Amino acid sequence: MEINWNQIETKWRAKWDESKDFETNPNEKPKKFITVAYPYPNSPQHIGHGRTYTLADVHARFYRMRGFNVLFPMGFHYTGTPVLGMAKRIQSQEKEILDGLRNIYHVPEEDIKTFVEPIKIADYFHEEIKAGMIEMGYSIDWRREFTTIVPGYQKFIEWQITTLKENGKIIQGSHPVGWCPRDQNPVSQHDTMGDVEPKIDDKNHLVKFKFGEYIFPVTTLRPETIFGITNLWVNPNTIYKKIKADDEKWIVSEECAKKIEFFGKEITIEGDIAGTEIIGKYATALHNNQEIPILEAEFVEPAIGTGLVMSVPAHAPKDYQALMDLKAKNHELASKIEPIPIISTEGYGEIPAKEICEKMGVSDQSDQKLEEATNELYLKEFTDGKLNDKCGDFQNEKVQFGRNKVRDWLMENKHLEKFPVLENAPVKCRCGTECVVKVLNNQWFLNYGDEEWKETARNCFDEMNILPNKITTEFKEVIDWLHERACARQQGLGTNLPWDKDWIVESLSDSVIYMAYYTMSRFVNDGTLKPENLTKEFFDFILLDKGDMSLAVSTSKLSEDVISMVKKEFQYFYPVDSRHSGRDLVQNHLSFFVLNHVAIFEKKLWPQEIVVNGSVMMDGAKMSKSMGNIIPLRTAIKDHGADPIRLAIISSAELLQDADFNMDSVTGIQSKLESLLEECSSLKASDVGDLEAEDRWILSKTQGMIAQVTEAVEKMRLREGLHDILFSFESDLSWYSKRVEAKERDNVSGILHKINSARVAMLSPFAPHVAEEMWEKLGYTELASKSAWPEFSKENVDATSIQSEELLKS
Repeated sequence: MEINWNQIETKWRAKWDESKDFETNPNEKPKKFITVAYPYPNSPQHIGHGRTYTLADVHARFYRMRGFNVLFPMGFHYTGTPVLGMAKRIQSQEKEILDGLRNIYHVPEEDIKTFVEPIKIADYFHEEIKAGMIEMGYSIDWRREFTTIVPGYQKFIEWQITTLKENGKIIQGSHPVGWCPRDQNPVSQHDTMGDVEPKIDDKNHLVKFKFGEYIFPVTTLRPETIFGITNLWVNPNTIYKKIKADDEKWIVSEECAKKIEFFGKEITIEGDIAGTEIIGKYATALHNNQEIPILEAEFVEPAIGTGLVMSVPAHAPKDYQALMDLKAKNHELASKIEPIPIISTEGYGEIPAKEICEKMGVSDQSDQKLEEATNELYLKEFTDGKLNDKCGDFQNEKVQFGRNKVRDWLMENKHLEKFPVLENAPVKCRCGTECVVKVLNNQWFLNYGDEEWKETARNCFDEMNILPNKITTEFKEVIDWLHERACARQQGLGTNLPWDKDWIVESLSDSVIYMAYYTMSRFVNDGTLKPENLTKEFFDFILLDKGDMSLAVSTSKLSEDVISMVKKEFQYFYPVDSRHSGRDLVQNHLSFFVLNHVAIFEKKLWPQEIVVNGSVMMDGAKMSKSMGNIIPLRTAIKDHGADPIRLAIISSAELLQDADFNMDSVTGIQSKLESLLEECSSLKASDVGDLEAEDRWILSKTQGMIAQVTEAVEKMRLREGLHDILFSFESDLSWYSKRVEAKERDNVSGILHKINSARVAMLSPFAPHVAEEMWEKLGYTELASKSAWPEFSKENVDATSIQSEELLKS
């Protein structure tokens, strides 16, 4: 039976819309509040976006059938610079962006002309994404929809950010941030091409050496190794810059000179000096006045750090091998240098770098094995190493603690300063400009480095359910390395800081507790609540149970009945029972979601569960415009049907795996669903009569399937659950058919109807449209989505028949 997918899907969406079953209000049932990251409307959604939202919808539909009152809402995230960056690229007539709009997303030319206005872009794709979500069959309560720039939401964000400041979580100071030089703004994942989070390594430091009238600044991650320096490295092929940095004269690479302008230093270029003019001379180590020779090394990259490197050949495999390479050439200065061991590590002798290079068979300084050798030795020395007697007052300190003590000592003596770098460079802003690290002064930060705050978040992670559980370690690691994060910018769409109107709350700071706003957004949307009613005292009373009713009434100008109604809604639905998002948001949004909840709400309102899924590839390759393998979600729905797309996404991988989507799987799923619909059309409900052995066996196996699928969906192992419904059970049905045919029975329609009713009911959360059609063909008048999820019944399992049939099969 060939299915007209669009016809069936339109039919059942109309019935759902008519029934309003997805519009959720408080009632006497237990609730489930399920949320998924709201989308940025800066482009249409493609197949990859569909995965997270489909998984969340299956979850919501499953619990609705289990008897829960499920709230599954949606909003749209306009905040930040993504649409601004896109508008600028369109204004510049950038070919790549215009080709994508015209040829991939098929945006009408008259609409593209309006896209020079950022809001026009957001509004257009908002409606496009919403239409796609409706067409995919997502069971969303659209009464609660909002964007992050509507006045009601901005009032909520003003309250959130003020509360954080009052709680001591927002500070003002200087801190390095990812920065777009063109937009003059801090950047985060949502502001960059490819959604790359700029990773700032603020453990990088600059150690100063004296070189005549100049400072020779050298970057290092290991300040404790200054006691083992034997020489400095300079690239002979590089032209360095003589600069004035504030009141000091430095020699650095040209690339470095450009970077440190963003560190708040006043930079003047005074001239050039070739690397060859420096090599063979000496610099003075400021911490001990020792003369240090300067040698040549082509592995020194001018774009990294200052373009100058200090050499610690006893403990740095690259330094050791570069020194050996020079010695092999009978280099006069190098021949006089011997490694200086300063760290004792169990399992290694006096010169660990020599040992590991020999063990790995490193041939020269260009050998790729040096990277592995470096990582292995650095980690071992950091965890197990101790500083020896050459380290003065720091003797016997473990490296992991001594490092910071040496750093602080050097900093106090002005021999060292911070030199933050972009660890995952190059990162490009959505406007096309390469991002840099900038040290912002008088910037507002969320103090994620506060150890007490971190520990509270760790406690929350320990007590919540995280699926899959193995991702918990990643969350803990993120909490460990998080530090101060800029929470405001001076460009973009969003909400102004209440106490400093020159700043706008940035996009990963206004998207962390918005789930609470869903509980009241329908009242804002229907006019019951107006923006001017949403005072701080109103939010305090509703969300924190702080203050009293009379204060909330007097400041908001609302009646007690309205305030009580809103508070009842919040108290019924909160906390969030399950938060869905992609793995790429573990390092920021999902961790911030937990940190902000524990900073603002009492423990009983902390999130209960986080569900994390992998990304989607297309035929084994990452989806990208350059590869031409991006399929817009609405195009896929139109061409293949929503349910086949849903099932192809779900069946391609388990939760945390990256799903490999391909059209062959869509075709196979279409065929399977058509076959099942045809079977349902042929079955009528009837009395099952007296059961024979094979009947008891197949009904027992059905109970086993129900138990397996239920457990799989509860644990979000959706691929497994779907496979059990559509495929694994087929072998049991095939055996049952053989047994029935062998006995020439023709009265099993009632049994098959009962079995397929269970299968279709369980299929409903996965493929809701076609499941409704099957349900109707089976003779049911109520919606499948309103039916009860099949419950496992131990009484309906006949162990004897199972054993007998298995013996027969073997």
